[in-house]
Amino acid sequence: MAEPIKVVVTGAAGQIAYSLLFMIGKGDVFGTDQPLILHLLDIPPMMGVLEAVHMELRDSALPLLRDVIITADPNVAFKDVSAAFLVGAMPRKQGMERKDLLRSNVSIFKTQGQAIDQYAKKDIKVLVVGNPANTNALICAKYAPSIPKENFTAMTRLDQNRAQAQVAAKLGVAVNEVYNVAVWGNHSSTQYPDISFAKIKQDGEEKDVLGLIQDDEWVRKEFLPTVQNRGAAIIAARKLSSAMSAAKAAADHMKDWWSGTPEGKFVNMGVISDGSYGAPNNVIFSFPLTIKDKKWSIVQGLVFDAFGKDKFDLTSKELVEERDEAMSIIEDADA
Repeated sequence: MAEPIKVVVTGAAGQIAYSLLFMIGKGDVFGTDQPLILHLLDIPPMMGVLEAVHMELRDSALPLLRDVIITADPNVAFKDVSAAFLVGAMPRKQGMERKDLLRSNVSIFKTQGQAIDQYAKKDIKVLVVGNPANTNALICAKYAPSIPKENFTAMTRLDQNRAQAQVAAKLGVAVNEVYNVAVWGNHSSTQYPDISFAKIKQDGEEKDVLGLIQDDEWVRKEFLPTVQNRGAAIIAARKLSSAMSAAKAAADHMKDWWSGTPEGKFVNMGVISDGSYGAPNNVIFSFPLTIKDKKWSIVQGLVFDAFGKDKFDLTSKELVEERDEAMSIIEDADA
């Protein structure tokens, strides 16, 4: 069996981690023959809760789990880790302006970026789950200059999964029969979930999703806002955030990054933009990607209609605004 790899999860006493840690520990992410050492990071007041999570992991008798380290020290948490799930972030509270939220998160992701830079493996794969995930990932990368920017990603897989589920329900097919849904831009209500290129495969035959749906009204006025606002709808109904589906999406994201994408299929991640499709540079932007040997590539040659271009430009504008606000906070703090 392979040597154990070290994996860190931040915000490890929270709800998303509570589901995610079990998925990682039983081999859903890195494979059923890959032993693991889990590093669990949270703030000092949560150490009692984290010890209880540690007990449950131990009691789950997971064969791949060689050790669990719980800590409030980022320098310990990121020591020699190969993969990071950055789940912990400052949540937006009632009455909080976006700049206030960004200011709180700059502090968190600056500290974690510095610890990654100093202590993690140089080929670490970093997934930022905590919102605003795209801009938090950009901040983290800024403070880890020795790690390639391509190794910092933000999670838009939850949006992809939500979009696939809506299409599957509309067409009356299994969700795993729907593929090549694109998610462009920010993990926010401006995101553009795009089924222009989506396919289903039934009885060995590939079919275009839009050709089967043939309902622009449903796509634009039901599908799009449902996916864009799904997180808010779950909070309204549950009075808590979408923890279980977020954990599943984080596991899906890292599994595909680790193992690669099947031929002819793509997945979505927020990655450092190279300007593809006219996206702004120096933001973490969600693109459809293929992955091979743990390296992602942006799918090229997809074509927007005018409606799609408007949506693309809207989410691009928001990401630039977030980036500029975050960088002004950083400049003020570093002055």
